Amino acid sequence: MTAVTFEHVSKTWEATTALHPVDLTLRAGQFSVLLGPSGCGKTTTLRLIAGLETPSSGRIAIFGRDVTNETPSRRGVSMVFQNYALFPHLSVAENVVFGLRVRGMGSAEIKSRLDRALALLSLSKLGARKPGQLSGGQQQRVALARALVADARLCLMDEPLSNLDAQLRQEMRHELRALQQELGLSVVYVTHDQTEAMSMADQVVLLKDGRIEQVATPFDIYQKPRSLFVAQFIGSSRMNMLRMEGARIAGTDIMLSPPAGAVQVGLRPEDITLTGPHKLPVIKTEFTGADVLLHVRAGDQLIAVRAQGKQVMALQTVIGLGWDDASLHWFDANGLRIS
Repeated sequence: MTAVTFEHVSKTWEATTALHPVDLTLRAGQFSVLLGPSGCGKTTTLRLIAGLETPSSGRIAIFGRDVTNETPSRRGVSMVFQNYALFPHLSVAENVVFGLRVRGMGSAEIKSRLDRALALLSLSKLGARKPGQLSGGQQQRVALARALVADARLCLMDEPLSNLDAQLRQEMRHELRALQQELGLSVVYVTHDQTEAMSMADQVVLLKDGRIEQVATPFDIYQKPRSLFVAQFIGSSRMNMLRMEGARIAGTDIMLSPPAGAVQVGLRPEDITLTGPHKLPVIKTEFTGADVLLHVRAGDQLIAVRAQGKQVMALQTVIGLGWDDASLHWFDANGLRIS
């Protein structure tokens, strides 16, 4: 079953196009992540699903029901925002159930949903506190609890962890993913952070300039990027992209076996070994702790190589590089992957 379907949906404001016509299917019960740089259209896509924006063209369905012209309140979705949006004068419990009271839900049902949501998010002992008495992580849990009590089948999240520090973000990633799997929620999550996307998603939707570049699992989008943009956006260290001159890496005597039409070859830093026939000098190193990134010169191009952090390498040291030809990624003159 599908949670969200876009059929030729676009969004424009006068001369500005935020989202070019796209077709998209997000499956039910999955954690779907809209990923991309600022201005790529991911938040616009989320707001179109929520009903906070009206599409300029196309049709939107949620769980098979056409909601293109439905108001947000009739779409059956809940939403978690980047800035928490908590009422400072209300307690945690009152913040969580505010929407239920507005809808006139009975007291017994409200208490049942509240108790369950607070327990799921480890907030049971904090129900009487005000938001100002909570840490950033606890405030985010309150925002999540408010979304969960709505009992919506689809939960939309707009960069909910971006205001947290690095350690809290990592903890909340694990908690969010575990909660989604435990409850079987359908989640659409917006982020510009590829680590969040790759660690949480069942399905990644990568956008660029209002267009979808690729829709795939984290594994497939990493191992089989369909364009140069995807190849270099995904990965904790950018994929090496090297120009080809015929069958040779430009500016070197390194010969490869490119397929017809290939003008660039991609090679991830972790796919390169320090034992190989290609002798190249180290011109820069980046120590990150567990790893060290070695930058070697290949003609007028650079190749980044990931090695163990305890490996000390002096500049201008000549090292021998090698790789498995199966780890090479080939791209044509249009920047598209050649299978």
